[in-house]
Amino acid sequence: MTAILGISAYYHDSAAALLVDGRVVAAAQEERFTRKKHDPGFPSRAVEYCLKEAGISPAEIKYVAFYDKPLLKFERLVETYLAYAPRGFRSFCQALPVWINEKLFTRRNIRGKLPGYRGPVLFTEHHESHAASAFFPSPFDEAAILTLDGVGEWTTTAFGVGRGARIDLTHELRFPHSLGLLYSAFTYYTGFKINSGEYKLMGLAPYGQPIYADLIRKHLIDIKDDGSFRMDQSYFNYCEGLTMTSRKFDELFGGPARQSESLVTQKEMDLAASIQEVTEEVVLKIGRHVHDVTGQKNLVLAGGVALNCVANGRLLREGPFDRIWVQPAAGDAGGALGAAWMVWHQLLENPRTPARPDAQSASYLGPAITANEAATQLDAAGAVYHTLDEPELLDQVARLLADEKVIGWVQGRMEFGPRALGARSILGDARSPQMQSVMNLKIKFRESFRPFAPCVLREHVDEYFAMRPGEDSPYMLMVAPVREEKRLQHPRTDSGVPEAELEGIEKLKVPRSVIPAVTHVDYSARVQTVDRERHGRFYRLLKRFHAVTECPVLINTSFNVRGEPIVCTAADAYRCFMATGIDALVVENHLLLKSEQPVAQEHGRAGYLAQFALD
Repeated sequence: MTAILGISAYYHDSAAALLVDGRVVAAAQEERFTRKKHDPGFPSRAVEYCLKEAGISPAEIKYVAFYDKPLLKFERLVETYLAYAPRGFRSFCQALPVWINEKLFTRRNIRGKLPGYRGPVLFTEHHESHAASAFFPSPFDEAAILTLDGVGEWTTTAFGVGRGARIDLTHELRFPHSLGLLYSAFTYYTGFKINSGEYKLMGLAPYGQPIYADLIRKHLIDIKDDGSFRMDQSYFNYCEGLTMTSRKFDELFGGPARQSESLVTQKEMDLAASIQEVTEEVVLKIGRHVHDVTGQKNLVLAGGVALNCVANGRLLREGPFDRIWVQPAAGDAGGALGAAWMVWHQLLENPRTPARPDAQSASYLGPAITANEAATQLDAAGAVYHTLDEPELLDQVARLLADEKVIGWVQGRMEFGPRALGARSILGDARSPQMQSVMNLKIKFRESFRPFAPCVLREHVDEYFAMRPGEDSPYMLMVAPVREEKRLQHPRTDSGVPEAELEGIEKLKVPRSVIPAVTHVDYSARVQTVDRERHGRFYRLLKRFHAVTECPVLINTSFNVRGEPIVCTAADAYRCFMATGIDALVVENHLLLKSEQPVAQEHGRAGYLAQFALD
């Protein structure tokens, strides 16, 4: 038995992943266990889970792989400081203690956390880990590889080719020129949290107009025809300061950064639209160049920028590639998985046979909940529940959804990556015009502008979205337009105001299609396809809902409130259920109705929300 443990840690979204004889046995983010969003600490609990899932001890691990090279990162930190000195002394001094006490001694720290482990601790480069996480689990024997993020050691963008059991990255862009950091600069400037709020910026973009796009191209980034670029660092502060943008950036866009949690104005919407347009332009140009250089018909993507599903969707529809596969945990968490894959294939030279549909197992790689474990946790919480056989359970839940009830849905193994994919989800009726605002404001407690994603039976995906028949999008990483024939003609508010007369957040008031709860203001949707082979009971629920309503589409959003990691256990789910407006909870084959729960079990909403820092 060859067990390889992959680890990512110390920046954000720490995670662990375990391969045994070339098969992914387990992978999970530390945040799901500690309940601390984007937890950057050493993933002790995630490691413990992975080993438990495999039934092995640390002594039985053959290799440990870390997802980047700390010494190269430290070299970048020192060289950057020296390049800007004496500016940047404050940020350098702030970063130095954690390097001296922790990051420079990663090998020692790993051994200390794994008593009994006697094997080597190996280090892969950051973008190699991203590339491996994208190519090796993909269904392709050959593919172009593109990785885009903020920064690894020095690399910010890389591309190359994967063939069989090997990857070869041949081209790169280097720090400080970074598409990920450019996008994060606008995340910061519009008042959202970097490494977290980029999703919000992407969701906000359709409310605005790209009126600043030319200003960005003229002053901030010089984009070449091949997608390579250089950024004018005088507008940024991430090389030498504690903020992302400089005073010169503020002057260019007419004032200081928006304060977090203050009113989102049309300016922020237009800025979001502008940087999203520029990002898509870069991704499309790089994609076409990668195709020209590699001659490959398939593409795999990873890195934080690969979570920009709007850009991914455009690259698939408008770019030169036949198929695109994106690592579901495309950010730093997925680096743990990629590091383990690098050791198995690249170092140990084990052969590879591409799995169909892929080797990611629907990304259901986290801890499972059994019916008995769920019952024990629910009993301990004093919950009232009904234990049903599957046909009755699915029928009752489908009818509750059809009656516009909101359902917490917890089944099987937890998802690996930032998306809930039908294992730890909140579900709702996509046909309801009210559901988007109800779920945002009364259940998720997040900004009203944020869109919800649809899950759809894969065999019906082309009936509702501008996608090919049976097209696979199981990881919610592609945005596609809602089909014209499913859109409403001359959309208006309930009071009769035409859509054309509305601006900004007011656009939310207009139903745009027969599935208005998942149709964004630009008629787009972040699509998850659901199939029989990978999705089990979730697929069967959607089939039952289709039979009841003749609609194969539901809302699928993550089971958490704003700032909270996605729920992991039945106990996590019950606490969230009782503190929010969720109407019913399903944990395995147990059904809980809010109306039947003891009043004494109700959790104070304010107290529950206060546990989690706003993201």
